[in-house]
Amino acid sequence: MRHLKWMLIFVLILSISLTGCLKKDAGDVVKDLEKKLDSLTSYKAIGNMSIKIQEQQDYLVEVWYKDPHYYRIALTNNNSKVTQIVLRNDDGVFVIDPSLNKSYRFKSDWPESNGAVYLYYSLANSIIDDLDREYVKEEDYYVFDVKANYQNQTLVKQKIWLDKDLRPSKVVVIDTQDTDLIEMVFTDFQFNYSFDGDAFDMQRNLTGYDLNVLPAMGDVTQSSSFGFIEPTYIPDGVAKNAPKFVENNDGASVVIKYTGTYSYSLMEARPKAITASAPELSETDIVDLGYGIGILTSMDEMKTLTWLYDGVEFTLSGDLPKQEMIKVAESVFGQSGK
Repeated sequence: MRHLKWMLIFVLILSISLTGCLKKDAGDVVKDLEKKLDSLTSYKAIGNMSIKIQEQQDYLVEVWYKDPHYYRIALTNNNSKVTQIVLRNDDGVFVIDPSLNKSYRFKSDWPESNGAVYLYYSLANSIIDDLDREYVKEEDYYVFDVKANYQNQTLVKQKIWLDKDLRPSKVVVIDTQDTDLIEMVFTDFQFNYSFDGDAFDMQRNLTGYDLNVLPAMGDVTQSSSFGFIEPTYIPDGVAKNAPKFVENNDGASVVIKYTGTYSYSLMEARPKAITASAPELSETDIVDLGYGIGILTSMDEMKTLTWLYDGVEFTLSGDLPKQEMIKVAESVFGQSGK
């Protein structure tokens, strides 16, 4: 009888403890998040991201972080199976396409200067910084409605689900029309993960040591011709000229020029599998296009945005403002070649 009595007392204490944990208010969770960020040394996250702009595209996302500034983000398109990697180490920031054996290197404080739906710091800080945050408790999750702080200005709100250990479970990003445009579902999230010593080495990632998530070299890199893609977005007062096809030592390329309110050109090429590195430029920024990463360089009024999508290299150059360039690049998403 005495044993049963102590068991009942233990169950009661445990129940009260768990109930208290589940009843944390928004302020308690925010304080816990601040402590988590201060003590965070590493994490590994895996999840599935759906982008619902025009035709829906689905991506496998894998994020590695190690204190103080080492990052590796791998985005794999579930349809094309092409993987793009963004890497930050002591040598700088790299955008890598293993299928093309191509990399771009430059100096940047990314991702501190740019948020992303799959980065823990971005999600945690968006909750901490938004004093108008809305908070509810859904089953075993803390759920926050907060402002979205991304480069795409049409994304204005996001809903973030955290479990009791403050691991992200799901994120839904909403536009100005209250439409769900991006959904990120985390299938695995581990704090204090132990990485190999060369996990953030550029050459290791360029050569595709994790062959299970990389496309086979073949159709992606060996075709000298391809169907070009016309962006669906054209700024007001701009007219498109007829595309021009160019053959050179690196293969075929297409150039489309636009004139009017802004003057710019878009070049599309499928280069041979080579290792290349962009020069380190002082005014260089990473642009999150949702479906991939772009590299934006500026010189006076002229800007150049370069990105890789399904094995094709895009180069957008002209006097477009940054937000207009992003809109043009985003409108390539989900388009098929002509």
